[in-house]
Amino acid sequence: MMNAAARLPWELAGSKVQEWHRDRLAVVYVRQSTMAQVIEHGESTRLQYGLSGRAAELGWEPSRILVIDEDLGRPASGAEVRPGFQRLVSEVGLDHVGIVLGIEMSRLARSGREWHQLLELCALSGTLLGDMEAVYDPNAHNDRLLLGLKGTISEAELHLIRQRMLGGRIAKARRGELAIPLPAGFARRPSGEVILDPDEQVRAVIALVFSLFDRIGTVGGVLAYLADTRIQVGIRLREGPDQGELTWRRPSRAMIQNMLRNPAYAGTYAYGRSAGDPRRRRPERPYSGKKRVEPGQWLVYLPGILPSYISVEQYERNMRRMDANRSRAQGMGTVRDGPALLAGLVRCGRCGRKMTVRYQRGPGGAVQPSYVCGMAAATWAEERCQQLAGPCVDDYVSGLALQAMAPAALEVSLAAAEQEEQRRAETDRIWRQRLERADYAADRARRQYQLAEPENRLVVRQLEKDWNDALAERQRLGEDYDRHLASRPRALTPAEREQVRALAADLPAVWNAETTTDADRKQLLRHLIENVTVTVIGDSEQADVEITWAGGHRTTGRVIRPVATLAQLSYLPRLRQRAGELLATGCTAAQIADSLNAEGLRPPKRAAVFTRNSVHDLLGALGLHHARASARRPELGEHEWWLRDLAEHLGMSKVTLDAWVRRGWADGYLHPEARLIVVRADPAETERLRILHETPRGQHMRRPWQQNQEASTSSETEGSPDDDNRTRLRQQSGFPFSICHLSAYRAAISRAGYFSWSRRVVRTRIRVVLARPLRVTVVTVKVTSRAMVSGSRSACLSPVSRRRRARIPSDSCSMTSSEPSGRVSRVLSGTDFAPFLTRQARSAPVPQNRIQRCMEKKPRSARLRMPGVKLSSS
Repeated sequence: MMNAAARLPWELAGSKVQEWHRDRLAVVYVRQSTMAQVIEHGESTRLQYGLSGRAAELGWEPSRILVIDEDLGRPASGAEVRPGFQRLVSEVGLDHVGIVLGIEMSRLARSGREWHQLLELCALSGTLLGDMEAVYDPNAHNDRLLLGLKGTISEAELHLIRQRMLGGRIAKARRGELAIPLPAGFARRPSGEVILDPDEQVRAVIALVFSLFDRIGTVGGVLAYLADTRIQVGIRLREGPDQGELTWRRPSRAMIQNMLRNPAYAGTYAYGRSAGDPRRRRPERPYSGKKRVEPGQWLVYLPGILPSYISVEQYERNMRRMDANRSRAQGMGTVRDGPALLAGLVRCGRCGRKMTVRYQRGPGGAVQPSYVCGMAAATWAEERCQQLAGPCVDDYVSGLALQAMAPAALEVSLAAAEQEEQRRAETDRIWRQRLERADYAADRARRQYQLAEPENRLVVRQLEKDWNDALAERQRLGEDYDRHLASRPRALTPAEREQVRALAADLPAVWNAETTTDADRKQLLRHLIENVTVTVIGDSEQADVEITWAGGHRTTGRVIRPVATLAQLSYLPRLRQRAGELLATGCTAAQIADSLNAEGLRPPKRAAVFTRNSVHDLLGALGLHHARASARRPELGEHEWWLRDLAEHLGMSKVTLDAWVRRGWADGYLHPEARLIVVRADPAETERLRILHETPRGQHMRRPWQQNQEASTSSETEGSPDDDNRTRLRQQSGFPFSICHLSAYRAAISRAGYFSWSRRVVRTRIRVVLARPLRVTVVTVKVTSRAMVSGSRSACLSPVSRRRRARIPSDSCSMTSSEPSGRVSRVLSGTDFAPFLTRQARSAPVPQNRIQRCMEKKPRSARLRMPGVKLSSS
């Protein structure tokens, strides 16, 4: 028997393991920090898997041993999600685990939060922890203290490892020897030396990107050009089985931005351009959470170490331009498509802040820009400094810019033609390189096919397919190149050169041409002008403009802006005096407009000149319109009124009175000389029009009902006086009719070949139909507590063909419980409808033979009955 003193600590730990521990699972947790450790340090992985044998020695059955190895290649610092550790915590919390085994406690967690969380769960569930040395019980004081120290030491050890590794990287980077990831256009030799990519097409595309940004100035413009010409960027794969191989990818916005921001293209070796931010890190993306660091805070900056595509000065200029393209209060922002030509250049002369652009729709849907200084209003709820319409400032600055460019127009045009030819040559060279690459790929596929043994059909079939694919790709690329040449010739023709010279002599024509976009105008102005300062003089129409040109020269001037009211015009006293003088001399509105325009006066709002209508508005606003109009009106006869004067006398709208004259409600005529409407109205007629105006709307429709109704409370029976009323009503109205309820009428007209559009029946309002065979009048009768008819509304329904006959079920003739049929019958029994029908039936009576034919064809419409309402067949 072995001596107890000679036994290992692991063997002495069996006393902590109870039988109920063995009833649960024994979990072996396996983890390596990186995939490189998994591949290169295989012995550590085998030792961790060997802990299953240790669990068997402690008394667990092989079927009760669970190995969790989902965290191979994942660090335990707590920054990333570990699915294996989460599974372990879940099993422990569910009381499924008796012991957790690891090669060392640092394998479980190197974060204090995760480590102590696991200890608390193990203490609550009675789970044991074990490593290569011993078994620990979290509920025991000494074991809990020892486990806490192990976790703290493990976390401190992680920080020490990181510090040593970071110091080594920085020391190597300061010598320029640390291998950093290379961007597109660079390659690394086996010796570690960085060189330009040996592929000529790759270098040409990189050079074209920087050339385009230097000319266009925006990332979006560069991307649009590359997409339009279908140029791709060559990328060397950094990892995988094809590491180092060249692949071609479509350019994207992020790709172009990274190329412009990377100092390696300027020959600068930089390290520490980004830093990790734990708040931005996403668990599913291990390399996320990084933020860009300012160049002054980079850890290593060594210019001239790497081969370059551009100079350091051009790189810094590109950075300033990209920073200026951002829409901020300090920068101009990128060029956009709006019609405001000075967007980003205009500054307020009162507070010095940048003025923003606001657009609104004008007459005809045209977009009208305005420059507004509203920073104080948006930030501190103060009043706006100033605002003015954009076209007045844009036209003034554009005119000065064209004058400045006029002397050098020819030289600029020739330089532009040369730049265009150079750019086309660069694009054509890239296309020819793509064709050369496609030819090489097709020839290589052909040689591989020819070198294969014909008998080996398994290989030959695939090589033949590769050859066909290469030939098809070469043909497609050739067709794309032909289309590219058709749209963009390689060189300017002599005719195009002469056209460029001719346009150089007429810059305003080029500036105002439809082919010149607002973005082109803005880009040109930004090359010439640094900023424009605008100061509105008080609240008037005058504004001072100061232009700061590129180079520091300044030009000042004054522009006239549109204003909202006449009171804002600085020349309002002069305008009032001049308009009064012209009016006194008997000038017409058109003559006054011509005189004011000739003297340089202009109206408010956005109107450029005075017109006949604007002169009328001006005279009315100045109080001169009525005196002039009344002096020119001819004399009227007795009891005759001008329409405007009578409307003011009655206190009503002249539009309403004009409508009454046109309808014949008032007597009037058009004056032959003044061409104005004259109304004849003596005192009695004036009083009648006043009463008519004060009558509520719809009163003329309700009055005949209120004057001719007689309520009757007697029950309606066969042979009642209602039949006499019906007969008298037919005699007075001049045509036969029937009275029935709406629901019964619907069924009747559906069988008679008519179609009714009225469907609604309300609780207190029901429809009563006064029907002729070919013309129908629908009346809405309101039932009151006194059984009086208090309102009516009529509509005419026309017959339709039998093919469109409405099919209504037979039960639709019965009234619903919400319809007061008894009270309706009492109201109708004593109602005289003759006055109402006399007003509504203005059409000629229907011929008697037509009525008889209709009644003979559909006699069933007279046999319909309704509870409480009697139907007549007349």
